Amino acid sequence: MLDSILLPEDALVRDALTQIDAGSSQLAIIVDAERRVIGVVTDGDVRRGLLAGVTLDDTVEKIMNRSPKLVSVDVSDDEIQALMRREVIHQVPIVDGEGRIVALRTIDTFVAADRLENKVVLMAGGLGKRLRPLTETVPKPMLPVGGRPLLETLVQSFVDQGFYRFEFSVNYRAEAIEAHFGDGYRFGAEIGYLRETDALGTAGSLSLMSNRPEAPFFVMNGDILTSINFRHMLDFHRESRATATVAVFEKGIDIPYGVVELEGDRLVAIREKPTHNFFISAGIYILEPGVLDRIEAGKTLDMPDLFSRMIEGGETISAFPIREYWRDIGQHQDLDRAEEDFPQVFAGR
Repeated sequence: MLDSILLPEDALVRDALTQIDAGSSQLAIIVDAERRVIGVVTDGDVRRGLLAGVTLDDTVEKIMNRSPKLVSVDVSDDEIQALMRREVIHQVPIVDGEGRIVALRTIDTFVAADRLENKVVLMAGGLGKRLRPLTETVPKPMLPVGGRPLLETLVQSFVDQGFYRFEFSVNYRAEAIEAHFGDGYRFGAEIGYLRETDALGTAGSLSLMSNRPEAPFFVMNGDILTSINFRHMLDFHRESRATATVAVFEKGIDIPYGVVELEGDRLVAIREKPTHNFFISAGIYILEPGVLDRIEAGKTLDMPDLFSRMIEGGETISAFPIREYWRDIGQHQDLDRAEEDFPQVFAGR
């Protein structure tokens, strides 16, 4: 197993990504010809590199952590566990006196890879006006994609990754959602409901939470189809030591004209029908419990406004780039495309 996660320094980022996605350890260890550790690459390193403009065909030296936490073979398990807690890391390479890799210890060595206590709040109260007439009788998150409600696919994705504590923010046709999911038992989950009598927005409904979370929690729009690794996002959030993390997705906008660059009245360049790439908010967030102090009970508040308040207050907000499948089901063509994509993206689920 150890050899399968070792890579040379001239390996490509895509090679590291393959190792990370295929292995349970969720990292690649970069070694020299003598198996001496010269760095490590985690999923978070890859995503931060993508934000900085690194491509999958660049070498891992552009993104790897050259100063990873290493421990020698004579360090006790208690000391390793203490290091993991202190540094908020899940893996520690074990090296001999010459710095050569001999083993890898992961958090799962000490703690069973069981269910996670982090809450998941799914926003399922919208009207879905752009998907009428379909949403005149069915709430948008309950529209079928791949033979089952969209919201059920989201719940199953979280459950498959170890999350089980859910709260649904409901309003429009809430009875259909509650009738289908109940208390969540048959889905391997515990589900409670934040019942909005008035539309409070994507952040305002969080004020209805009766039990304040004790750990970072997810907030996600209920009309999204994605294969994102939620555990990776949670790890990324913790590594960033941020107050909040926003998942972002790179979107290209085609300009159907020749775009010119000017210096005064002088044309200096022209690009024919270029594509401009932007990172957009993907409707998936992780919040620290303290963020709830910024939300007034009974007041309408959307996530962009909440984050504007946090930025003005000097809070740290990190961006988590999605490299997996992601689609917002906002219009009829999005629903049609999601139906086409489902068999390939969610095969076997």
